[in-house]
Amino acid sequence: MTEQPGIVITGAAGRMGRMLVQAVAESGKARLAGAVVRPGHAWVGQDIGTAMGGPALGVTVTDELLEPMARAQAVIDFTTPELSTEVAAVAAQARAVHVIGTTGFEPAHLEKISAAARHAVVVRAGNMSLGVNLLVGLTRRVAAVLGTDWDIDVVEAHHRHKIDAPSGTALMLGEAAAEGRGKSLEDLQDMTRMQRRGARAEGSIGFSAIRGGDVVGEHDVIFASPGERIVLRHLATDRGIFARGAVAAALWGQDKGPGEYDMMDVLGLK
Repeated sequence: MTEQPGIVITGAAGRMGRMLVQAVAESGKARLAGAVVRPGHAWVGQDIGTAMGGPALGVTVTDELLEPMARAQAVIDFTTPELSTEVAAVAAQARAVHVIGTTGFEPAHLEKISAAARHAVVVRAGNMSLGVNLLVGLTRRVAAVLGTDWDIDVVEAHHRHKIDAPSGTALMLGEAAAEGRGKSLEDLQDMTRMQRRGARAEGSIGFSAIRGGDVVGEHDVIFASPGERIVLRHLATDRGIFARGAVAAALWGQDKGPGEYDMMDVLGLK
């Protein structure tokens, strides 16, 4: 019997990291090959399962990535743009699938990730859920059908601790809307509405971000014209959907060639 793919989790002590550890352990299709935390973290040297308050999982927490990657076929990474680029280089050396749920990348980060993808599979998405990726496809289709006399706004809400705004998912939706209109998001995005006065430009795509409480994730794409509105909405109530989607992406990438992919590829929606 072929051994199950080994998956390393970075940022394992964080809220998302712990869910990823649990998702791998419960998947029945993969094995946990490593749990990595920041240098000096109190969990270093402990079994990840007991550190999380549950039964032992047989994996010792480490603050060093190279050693666990030597026995892994994938790494799932919901950390920071800076750390994700470092993980990308290590995953490329190991020829391991790198699943990236991190958001907030700058162009310089993405260049490094693209370079790593020449040697390994990189699956990067601002959101790993099936429902959100269906929403992305619907947004692209609706934007393609409606003319520029329909205004588009993306409204998103997340918990008070989320750092980046707009969210990676909101940007995905904005990109889909722009693609539907045959443009790039850079051409159409309006991020400065609260900083100036005046009517919106025709065809522009606006963004609004709400940060508060423990909201897991809510995204609305609003198409508005005189006399009517269309609202496409996705509500996430369980953060586990992102973890399970990330594990599915790590497994999907096992037989794929090097390159950059996203969840639309994983779900066969392209």
